[in-house]
Amino acid sequence: MKKIVNFLFLNNRFFYGLTIVAALFVVGFFIPSFFSIAKVLLFTLVAITVIDLFFLFIVKDAFHVERILPEKLSNGDENTIVLQVQNNYNITTNVTLLEELPYQLQERNFNITSQFSPKEKREITYKVTPFVRGDYDFGNTNAYVSTPLQLAKRKYILSKQKTIKCYPSFLKLKELNIKAISNNLTSYGSKKIRRIGNSLEFEQIKEYIIGDDIRTLNWKATAKRNQLMVNQYVEEKSQPVYAIIDKGRQMQMHFENLTLLDYAINATLAVSSAILKKQDKAGMFSFSKKIDNIIVAEQRNSQMSLISEALYNIKTDFLESDYSLLYAAVKRKIPSRSLLILYTNFETLDALKRELPYLRAIAKNHLLLVVFFQNTELNKIVNEKATTVHDVYDKVIAEKFMYEKKQIANELRKYGIQSVLTKPQNLTGDTINKYLELKLRGMF
Repeated sequence: MKKIVNFLFLNNRFFYGLTIVAALFVVGFFIPSFFSIAKVLLFTLVAITVIDLFFLFIVKDAFHVERILPEKLSNGDENTIVLQVQNNYNITTNVTLLEELPYQLQERNFNITSQFSPKEKREITYKVTPFVRGDYDFGNTNAYVSTPLQLAKRKYILSKQKTIKCYPSFLKLKELNIKAISNNLTSYGSKKIRRIGNSLEFEQIKEYIIGDDIRTLNWKATAKRNQLMVNQYVEEKSQPVYAIIDKGRQMQMHFENLTLLDYAINATLAVSSAILKKQDKAGMFSFSKKIDNIIVAEQRNSQMSLISEALYNIKTDFLESDYSLLYAAVKRKIPSRSLLILYTNFETLDALKRELPYLRAIAKNHLLLVVFFQNTELNKIVNEKATTVHDVYDKVIAEKFMYEKKQIANELRKYGIQSVLTKPQNLTGDTINKYLELKLRGMF
């Protein structure tokens, strides 16, 4: 329920006038004529202030603000907050709205100043961009109202405290442009063309035409019909796809206010949506020193809600991730061949080689896609012009680390492990494109 508390404040304009009157009284001790002027000005100042207060307080509950918050906030995105403001005064008012925003936003003096006509209703909007998942406590909306005289102001405290949750970036789901509508359809102009898959799901026997895979020849049907016949297969649907999120300390690097972990969480939500739209099964879990947030890969209406809740609860433990534990969990919990999208980060080739035996073991039974990050801060160093010996040294070291990232991708490719090396801000789009590419190639 809305609670309005009123306070009276005197504006700076009143104190400026009072200072002038006091100065005239001092001068009046030496020049008597100024003393009379000071008394008249003091009486005038008090009278005008009383009139100002009369107009401010003559109307009960003369100013209302209703804050409209979204049901949840989207991490890393601009979220719109709406203030529905109603001025019940019969005069023009000057208003300053002071919002008590959640501490995570680090806005200690956020205010909006505006002028309202008599009886005016208006919506004021502003945007907030959270960079941390969790609970956000919005406090009171404070309104400071004054008349055109601006000698006094009336404060309204509108008690609308509310807590809302900040989830992984769900607003960007609407911006994604999925390449295909379903698993077995691609578009060519306005005509839809059937794509024949390479899986073992049999559809029919048909006559051989040039371009068919000769490995699918059906010799019994060929002998019976006295012409070449082939088996036609369609691509299997509902393949399991798991997002695996490394929440170890190497994922705590910050780029443009978000950690790599948050980039991976946001991408997982978007990629899961694409997976379900492509009629595959989406699942996920996170790992570090233990396996958490497990969502079994399924194709159902409630799957996105389950994944979103699991992603919301992911917290880092700032420990070194245990890849042997990851291998054991995959072997135990994912019995059928699946696409595993591993979000992690390797800064050096040596770091990869320590974990490579476990990655190779996982890749024997599953299609493993390792997604790791370019260090965009190094790009800035490389692209800047070197003017000192120290700059040259920094530039060489940065180029070495960037080259090592490419070596990591080559090392993974050598063992049949797919990889995506991407900038953090391009993570979602690059991962979805890679998933669609692997699917179109029939690799899982």
